[in-house]
Amino acid sequence: MELISQQEVFDGWLRRYQHHSDATATDMVFAVFLPPQVAAARVPVLYWLSGLTCTDENFCQKAGAFRLAAKLGLAIVCPDTSPRGLDLPDEHESYDLGSGAGFYVNATEQPWADHYRMYEYVVEELPALLEAALPVTADKGIAGHSMGGHGALVAALRNPGLYNSVSAFAPICHPTQCPWGRKAFTAYLGPDESQWEQYDATLLVAKAEEPLPILIDQGSKDDFLAEQLKPELFKQACEQAGHPLTLRMHPGYDHSYYFIATFIDDHLRHHAEALGLKV
Repeated sequence: MELISQQEVFDGWLRRYQHHSDATATDMVFAVFLPPQVAAARVPVLYWLSGLTCTDENFCQKAGAFRLAAKLGLAIVCPDTSPRGLDLPDEHESYDLGSGAGFYVNATEQPWADHYRMYEYVVEELPALLEAALPVTADKGIAGHSMGGHGALVAALRNPGLYNSVSAFAPICHPTQCPWGRKAFTAYLGPDESQWEQYDATLLVAKAEEPLPILIDQGSKDDFLAEQLKPELFKQACEQAGHPLTLRMHPGYDHSYYFIATFIDDHLRHHAEALGLKV
């Protein structure tokens, strides 16, 4: 890993690294906040998956999470949202496909299949790299926003025992039934919709092997709520499966990082408690 930058913040450190990824066959950049407790011991990690058009920097600059993370002794890792620097056909033509829009799937269709393997990168490659190279433990939670909330839910539901905790802000809950998801899945996974089901949290929860409690916050003034996000369908699926879900609807809040910054401390405490940290 090549260290790109480092800033001290709340007696901890925010670092950005670049490294070669075997999963994406490209160089990838990620950010990591290391709390001051790493001076004495390894600490657990929260993986934060960002949404459409974002990079590793959006959460770091806008969420306001590091003060409490430093107090809790919780590292936070922010991957990018897609491979970069490829210039594939149609990769940069729209905000919801290609660059900045990896959807945390392993693409099987060309021209995406050789590089757009963000599921493998986030779930397998990046944690293995960091646990070997940085003072972090294998205990981890996963969270995200919008497209990243979709990615967090899918990663947790598909990998029982891998994560101690999961949460999301305004996630794309049922991507096989919304325009964003259908566009991305058609391009990345092909026309066979049975192949899409492995990346749809609303469909996965019925067969989840671990009843890992899920926390979701959603704003009522979110412009994408009805057409793209569909939390009510995820709630119905959780109720039918008996899967523990806390879905909090917040009047007046939208899809922005103002919303995330308002409630991020609740999510950090949710993860810290599951990770055995003093809350």
